[in-house]
Amino acid sequence: MPSCDVCPSGFGVLFSSRFPWAPRLVNSSSFSVYPMGNGTSRLYSALAKTLNSSAASQHPEYLVAPDPEHLEPIDPKELLEECRAVLHTRPPRFQRDFVALPADGPSSHPPIRVMQWNILAQALGEGKDNFVQCPMEALKWEERKCLILEEILAYQPDILCLQEVDHYFDTFQPLLSRLGYQGTFFPKPWSPCLDVEHNNGPDGCALFFLQNRFKLVNSANIRLTAMTLKTNQVAIAQTLECKESSRQFCIAVTHLKARTGWERFRSAQGCDLLQNLQTITQGAKIPLIVCGDFNAEPTEEVYKHFASSSLNLNSAYKLLSADGQSEPPYTTWKIRTSGECRHTLDYIWYSRQALSVRSALDLLTEEQIGPNRLPSFNYPSDHLSLVCDFTFNEEP
Repeated sequence: MPSCDVCPSGFGVLFSSRFPWAPRLVNSSSFSVYPMGNGTSRLYSALAKTLNSSAASQHPEYLVAPDPEHLEPIDPKELLEECRAVLHTRPPRFQRDFVALPADGPSSHPPIRVMQWNILAQALGEGKDNFVQCPMEALKWEERKCLILEEILAYQPDILCLQEVDHYFDTFQPLLSRLGYQGTFFPKPWSPCLDVEHNNGPDGCALFFLQNRFKLVNSANIRLTAMTLKTNQVAIAQTLECKESSRQFCIAVTHLKARTGWERFRSAQGCDLLQNLQTITQGAKIPLIVCGDFNAEPTEEVYKHFASSSLNLNSAYKLLSADGQSEPPYTTWKIRTSGECRHTLDYIWYSRQALSVRSALDLLTEEQIGPNRLPSFNYPSDHLSLVCDFTFNEEP
């Protein structure tokens, strides 16, 4: 095992009958209006001129996003209505509430909302993951993508960190760029999606941020190593500058190796990521937020590396526990042919000295999830989304 010295006033309320409980307002400077057309197929009719994903997977030069100036903006309210029209036969979204957390005094700038989510690659959901209690009808992409978009629109993150994205070029990049986001995608070198017939290209990590709130300072695509070997897992790390406060921070997204028996491998990947982030943050001078599906319970070595790193990180969702020291009981819950799996694998880490967590989105209850677990007609992924509001601590 290698040593690791860093390891010890806008549109108003958008949401009506489908989720009247979501009061957050959309800033009108973030989004513009775009007519969406009619009928179920209308949702993506505007995308006819964008690159198709099969072309993107065959031509690496397409990893450079199209010029956003050439993409017409979308009104999120219209997009939400389109999603709801497609989903009219499905049960409504689950209600999840934000839990306010104690913080040291008021902040002089709006919070930064960060969303972490393994959205479940479409090819894996349909072709490899064997969700025996989930009807195939619930996994249809034409509807499941609308459930994913609805979840994103409901919480309106300023920064969106996604794993298992295999519809980046034909869905997420074109749509989210029209909602004001700048996106980056880094696919796995040997994505298991490519083994599935009629796949949509490789899956990977994606990072989006609102361009009206942040300026990109630098960006790094990281192919993680383990025991000096390059692996199939990746990360994206970007340094952003807040336009309101001119303060900089680093946001990173990753997805570590899955499955039991690979604990030491994940530990090595985590050490490699921490060493990269140590360099990028100039030895923790730049505040850091790390989102990811670590495929590791809190008992694993890789979790302990992050918790004890010289980057001085804390796990945001621990703050929801009574003692502030315990992770949630689960962030993923599914039933496969091998049995029922209920694990805590997803995390949002942050620099505890520089940042405060103002609120965090509560998880779904067992009753909401239901006996057939995830994914389902109600929820599009086998992982729950995590959402936190961060503010900068006042500089001394």
